[in-house]
Amino acid sequence: MSGVLVHLPSDGRTVITPAPEPVSLRLGPGDVARFGRGSASVPVDLRLADPAVSRLAGEVRVTEDHWQLSNLSTSQTYLVENPEGAGEYFRVPPRRAGAPVPFEFARVVLPARDSAVTFQVFAPDHAYLGTNGTAVTAGTGTLAGFSLDETSTYFLVLLALCEPRLRDESPVAVATTPQIVERLRNRPGCERLTARAVSSHIDYLADEKLRITTPASAAASGPGRGVRRTGKREAVAALALRFGLVREDHLGLLPPRSAALQRTGVTQG
Repeated sequence: MSGVLVHLPSDGRTVITPAPEPVSLRLGPGDVARFGRGSASVPVDLRLADPAVSRLAGEVRVTEDHWQLSNLSTSQTYLVENPEGAGEYFRVPPRRAGAPVPFEFARVVLPARDSAVTFQVFAPDHAYLGTNGTAVTAGTGTLAGFSLDETSTYFLVLLALCEPRLRDESPVAVATTPQIVERLRNRPGCERLTARAVSSHIDYLADEKLRITTPASAAASGPGRGVRRTGKREAVAALALRFGLVREDHLGLLPPRSAALQRTGVTQG
């Protein structure tokens, strides 16, 4: 691992309005950066100027193949977010030492008095094994857990359903059926897509492709039956995003957003 870049775009209060003089630290394997409010007797590498932050709040440690976060606070829980993902994050509880971080780009969030205190960590690309030389054993081949055709209409419906979360516009909202119809109207082959057809595609995804588990109260009426439509859409989107079945690089399959926004009279600013 070539190391990581720890970046404090401002005094740590926000990543939206960076200060003129941000702080960046390059760390190699074995290096440690301490962060916190700091003092004359408690030096830190990243100073987070907020009274709610401990003088020595935590450490970033780089290993050979990943980096770790230690929470040295006795009472505060920190968050590590994936800004490039679909709302993924995990918590690092007080006194947790050496929590491994799986994200290539991460935002560390600390509770503060006025607004969240944050800094960013950029790690090198993850390493993956090649397919050459992979051992092949005799017997039945392994089946795909989720088999989706990325050229199909149902995949476009799934993509439009998840678009608000993929674009980080909302951590919880999914597109409504009318919004999906409007979003795909300018896509070749989807000009005549109706709300009923979109609902059928979502049912097909939930019942056949993703095999969404239904609540016990609805189990007696069969897979997917009796489940509130909104709840089904949310469950489909949550599972697809959790397993990376739709990703940001799929968004290019959708029509340009300007066309759909102009149709509804919404202006971009």
